[in-house]
Amino acid sequence: MTVVDAHHHLWGADQGYTWLDQPSLAPIRRTFGPDDLAAAVEGTGVARTVLVEGGRCDTAEAALLLGHAKDSPLIAGVVAWADPADPALADTLAGYRALPGGERLVGIRSQVQGEKDPGYLDRADVRRGLRTVAAAGLPFDLVVRADQLAAAARLAGELPEVRFVLDHLGKPPIAAGASETWRGALHALAALRNVTAKLSGLVTEADWSTWTVGDLAPFVAVAVDAFGPERLMFGSDWPVCLLAAPYGRVKQALADALPPLSATERADVFGGTALRTYDLRP
Repeated sequence: MTVVDAHHHLWGADQGYTWLDQPSLAPIRRTFGPDDLAAAVEGTGVARTVLVEGGRCDTAEAALLLGHAKDSPLIAGVVAWADPADPALADTLAGYRALPGGERLVGIRSQVQGEKDPGYLDRADVRRGLRTVAAAGLPFDLVVRADQLAAAARLAGELPEVRFVLDHLGKPPIAAGASETWRGALHALAALRNVTAKLSGLVTEADWSTWTVGDLAPFVAVAVDAFGPERLMFGSDWPVCLLAAPYGRVKQALADALPPLSATERADVFGGTALRTYDLRP
């Protein structure tokens, strides 16, 4: 089994990640590079990773991330930022692929979770851009809040030609222990076969100081029931996860939170789904 971490970040402290200015994020307000990643995964069995844009929201970041992938044998793919509503999106994607490391481009993401317009995912220009992403042979990562899951399901249902990847299970309210509204919305999204999901970012949706595997397990069970192991993938969300737990504990917590699965099903969650979804090549 090739173990894949399908979701992590790298950033520089001086590279414009202004969201890190929040006081609560002081522990991760520093540079994290490929050497730090290699040290974090050592001893965990992780052999390949997917590097995801970190919320800087500009096209210049793609060159940095693809450069990391080019130079690191650990990073198998990059999910870069792009604005779906940009009329020049096709040119942007072509430009990414022409960069050093451009062959490692495996997906696109934008910060939908930060959009205040409840109709953002229904906009014609956004949907046109998502079709452009699909035409380029790439999936689109959906980083959305729990209250945006219904709009995401409507979107995926009306764009069956686009492959979507739900990040962080749509940010369930783990700390509050309330799951009913989220559960229904997640099942509606999971009913669409063009959607896969990441078991990522869960420890930071729980109480950072007191969370246990028991807090995560009910939400993980809902995801397994909704998507099945063949459409779920492990993601560490490192280094954001460091706010609540070190890398190895995050991976082990997911392994412990999963309901009983066959060896093949666990292999899907910890590698197979990511390899297929992002078409990760040797």
